[in-house]
Amino acid sequence: MTQDLRINVIDHPLVQHKMTLLREKDTSTASFRRLIREVSLLLCYEVTRDLPLTTRKIQTPVAPMEAPILDGKKLCFVSILRAGNGLLDGMLDLMPSARVGHVGLYRDPDTLKPVEYYYKVPGDIADRLVIVVDPMLATANSATAAVQRLKDGGAKRIRFLSLLAAPEGIRTFNAAHPDVDLFTGALDSHLNEHGYIVPGLGDAGDRIFGTK
Repeated sequence: MTQDLRINVIDHPLVQHKMTLLREKDTSTASFRRLIREVSLLLCYEVTRDLPLTTRKIQTPVAPMEAPILDGKKLCFVSILRAGNGLLDGMLDLMPSARVGHVGLYRDPDTLKPVEYYYKVPGDIADRLVIVVDPMLATANSATAAVQRLKDGGAKRIRFLSLLAAPEGIRTFNAAHPDVDLFTGALDSHLNEHGYIVPGLGDAGDRIFGTK
């Protein structure tokens, strides 16, 4: 892989195994949804590995103790619609107290540029670690636009999580948002002439929702 890419590839064996099943073209819609929920939980575990902790006094059935607990405001997961919603269930299984925001963007088929049609996030987003989710970091046009929108809305601490990423998109994202850490389950080869990741897994939104 190219040395100049700033990205964290989550190479846990369970992630890689389930990613292979997701990629297979004959995987059913029901199986795809189940797998993406499982993978997103595992990815969320890694992207939150360094959350700050404090302690509080508790009483166990045996003795009192100072026990570790997450410090301060918790998380906000922000889905880039519509495919990002496929990652939310697994992440919320792991972090049920997280707030959820949505950024609605679609890719113009001619220009491949993002067009915003919806934006709704928690009012205290400036106080939370924001994890933006979208299954595919391809051209990164939608990702960079969504993150900029969140910054304009007050978000200060942002991470971006995807199932797959392409080198072209990583470079674009790194250039636009050098302060935002990227996490992905796999770094693929390249984009084809239609802006799809190769070898990829096809259109994640269509496969999640059974629309194609």
